[in-house]
Amino acid sequence: MHQLIIPTPLRKFTGGLGVFESDAADVQGLIASLVSAHEGLKPHILDESGALRTFIRVYVGDEDIQELQGEATPLPPKSEVSIIPAIAGGIA
Repeated sequence: MHQLIIPTPLRKFTGGLGVFESDAADVQGLIASLVSAHEGLKPHILDESGALRTFIRVYVGDEDIQELQGEATPLPPKSEVSIIPAIAGGIA
């Protein structure tokens, strides 16, 4: 079973849930399971075509999936996956 760590700003769409578990084979399946279980989260992490939004980063362990196989990245047994939304900031 894989663990998907949900960042604090997105937990309001999961009823406060900080960890989601699934036995999906790849990142795409894991994200699909997550948004199926928590529909309110979908527009915040997926675009209209169903792909991850450009400002969302997903890591399998310490590896950014963009450096691996993207959403098709397979998940090794008992993977820890993290969603990292971009945070705007800077000096005003």
